[in-house]
Amino acid sequence: MSDPEPNFCNIAIVDDDDAVRVGLSSLLRSYGYAAQAYDSAQALLGGAALDQCHCIITDLQMPGMSGIELLEQLRRQGNALPLILMTAFPEEALRKRALQGGACCFLSKPFDASQLLGCLRNAAASVPPPG
Repeated sequence: MSDPEPNFCNIAIVDDDDAVRVGLSSLLRSYGYAAQAYDSAQALLGGAALDQCHCIITDLQMPGMSGIELLEQLRRQGNALPLILMTAFPEEALRKRALQGGACCFLSKPFDASQLLGCLRNAAASVPPPG
């Protein structure tokens, strides 16, 4: 287990699958991250916790608002939070749209912890230091 990232710890997990939310939250906490889980993009956007986030990990396909739609809405609002998209259906056109839209990473499920942690390190590099 590697050391936690000291200046990058608040991760929002958005997925309509309860098992994915619980599993990712547990994994991230084991590496020293704080994780808040949301069952929809609307739940994330509707809460005040978005201001406390340093990164968002979201599923691509969800009812209501997809992960790409969440990304596009955040960017329209001027929010540049790093966003990692994950999907069990990795289509090249969606990957390109996500990355061109500002996603910092596009993960195909299943993925291993090292892939996710690499994405989080990349995301951390794009967040200004506190203070």
